[in-house]
Amino acid sequence: MPPCKIRPQDVALHASPVETAGAGVRLRWAPVAATRLNRWLPVVLWAALIFTFSSIPSLGTGLGTWDLVLRKLAHAAEFGVLGALLYRALRHEPLAILLGSAYAVTDEVHQAFVSGRHGSPVDWLIDTLGVAAGVLVWSRWLASRA
Repeated sequence: MPPCKIRPQDVALHASPVETAGAGVRLRWAPVAATRLNRWLPVVLWAALIFTFSSIPSLGTGLGTWDLVLRKLAHAAEFGVLGALLYRALRHEPLAILLGSAYAVTDEVHQAFVSGRHGSPVDWLIDTLGVAAGVLVWSRWLASRA
């Protein structure tokens, strides 16, 4: 069988992924699938990064009160990025905030099982506020460009 050659006219948004052509089968790229991957891959990678940071037993710096404040700000910032990425993938503010908040719950549950960490409703709230801020900043920025 000859190698698969993709031509621009072979690509269609509504086409099935496989089309019979002559004696062989020709694969057709689906731009919709590529677009979904481009939108969701950063969300998945960022969520994995958050999970990895949440797996570290103790992130204390020994700075006392500043340590607490800096860690809470870091949590809000990392979840803000998650919120922006979720909005980028979904283009729906309430749903992006809801999914980000749900992930924040799973993050707090995960931390409850990590030595030296603990899950907290206050941390969930901080994470959710970070998600909401990220969603709002990204959606407003996109609106200003339109």
